[in-house]
Amino acid sequence: MKRTKICDVLTLPSNQQELIVMGWVRTFRNNQFIALNDGSTIQNLQIVVDFNRFSEELLKKIHTGTSLKIVGKLIPSQGKGQTHEIIANTVEILGECHPEQYPLQAKKHSLEFLREIAHLRMRTSTFQSVFRIRNGLAYAIHQFFQNKGFIYIHSPVITASDAEGAGEMFQVTTFNLSNVPKTNSGKVSFSDDFFGKSTYLTVSGQLEAELAAMAFSNVYTFGPTFRAENSNTPRHLAEFWMIEPEMAFYDLTDNMDLAEEMLKYLIKYTLDNYPDEIRFLEQRQIDEEKQKPQNERSTMPLIEKLQFCIQNPFERITYTKAIEILEKSTYNQKKKFQFLVKWGIDLQTEHERYLVEKEFNKPVIITDYPKEIKAFYMRQNEDGKTVKAMDILFPGIGEIVGGSQREERIELLEKRMKEMNISANDMYWYLETRRFGTVPHAGFGLGFERLVQFCTGMNNIRDVIPFPRSPKNCEF
Repeated sequence: MKRTKICDVLTLPSNQQELIVMGWVRTFRNNQFIALNDGSTIQNLQIVVDFNRFSEELLKKIHTGTSLKIVGKLIPSQGKGQTHEIIANTVEILGECHPEQYPLQAKKHSLEFLREIAHLRMRTSTFQSVFRIRNGLAYAIHQFFQNKGFIYIHSPVITASDAEGAGEMFQVTTFNLSNVPKTNSGKVSFSDDFFGKSTYLTVSGQLEAELAAMAFSNVYTFGPTFRAENSNTPRHLAEFWMIEPEMAFYDLTDNMDLAEEMLKYLIKYTLDNYPDEIRFLEQRQIDEEKQKPQNERSTMPLIEKLQFCIQNPFERITYTKAIEILEKSTYNQKKKFQFLVKWGIDLQTEHERYLVEKEFNKPVIITDYPKEIKAFYMRQNEDGKTVKAMDILFPGIGEIVGGSQREERIELLEKRMKEMNISANDMYWYLETRRFGTVPHAGFGLGFERLVQFCTGMNNIRDVIPFPRSPKNCEF
C-alpha cells in the first residue's frame, strides 16, 4: 500500500478499508484520539488508538508536532466534528517532537508571536489557510491571463533602470565593500563592477513588459520586486510580488475594464475553491477583532466583503471629483482626516477608504491624477495638468491596483523625462519603442501580497508571504 493523503481520505467511503496515512499530530486527547494533519487540507483526520494495544512507552512519545505513520481501518466517525476516522492497527513515530522545546502547542498563539517563529508558523491552521489561498491565487492569475491569450514574460530581477523614478532601490555589486574602486574624482568606479555599470534589484517589470507588448500585443509579468523603503508598517515589504500586464492598442477605459474583470475573477476563484479556509479565516478575524474598539473593526465580515466586490460594478470617478467629495465631506468639515485634503495631494489610505466605505459603498476607480505625483511614463491629458492614470480602491485596504495609459508620443515622453531628470541616453531602449511603430498602450500593477491580504482578511502584510523581508529583518 501507498500513503493516502488526508484530503483524499476524507472523500472515500468509510467501509473499513485499510489505509496508510502520515502526518503531524495537532492534538492527542485522552491517550486515545489523535488529530492528524498532513498539510493537504485544513481538516484534521481523527486517529483512534486503543491504548491497551500499544505500549505506554510509545504513547508517551506522541505530542503535538510529532510525525506519525498510521496503518488502520477507515470507518464512519461516531463523534462530533468529523465524518471519518481511522482505527489504528499500527503506529510508527517518524519524528519525535519534545513539548518542552516545541513552541507551537495546542493553544491559541498571537500572530505577533508566530511572526517571530516564521519557520514554524506554516504548521498552524491560520497560515496553512493563508498560504493555500496564496497558492490558489497565483494559479488563478496565470489561468486568467492564459485563457485570454496573454504571453507570460519573465522580466529581469537585476536592472539598471528605476522604473518608478523613486530612487529607493537595492544596489547590486560584486565589489569587496572594504575596498571599493574609485575614480580620480573619488566616485565609485562602476566600470570595474560585474555589469560595468550601477545595477539594482528591480522595483517593477513594467518597462520590460512594455517592450514585449510591442511585439505580442498582450503580455503579463508575475515576479518578485524590491523596494529599499525604510517603512516598518503593516502595509509595506522590502520584497514582494507583482502582477503587471501590458496591452498594446488599449486605452485607459480598456485598462480599467480588464483590471476590474481580473479582480472579480480572482476573488470568485477564492470563494469557489477555498470555502473551508475562508470560513476559518473569517471566524479568526471575528474572534481577533472582539478585543478592538468598534471603529477599528472590519466594516464587514470577510465573506460578505469578498462578495461585495464581486457583485458591485466599480464606481469610476476622476481625481478632481474625488477631491471635491472629500473636501465637502463631514469627515473633512469636522477635521477627522489626519492628512490635509486639497487638489494636488497624493491620496492617503484614509481618503481612499472613505470614498469606498462611506461615499460609494462599492469599489472605486479614480482616474486622471495630477501629473506631478505620478510616474514619467503616464500619458498626459490635454489639460497639461493631469495624466491618464487609474487606481482601484477596495474596502479595508485602499489602493490595490495602480495603472495608466502609457505615453506613446515620443516628444512628450522625452520632455517629461527631462523634467524629472531621467537620462534619455540610459533609457534609449525604452524610447525606441516610441520611435519604431509606436501604438497606444496601457497596463497596471497589482501587488500580489495586497491581494492575498484582502482575500484572507489578514491585517499585516508580513502574514501573507512565507518569509517576509522588511527593515532589519532577513531571516531564513
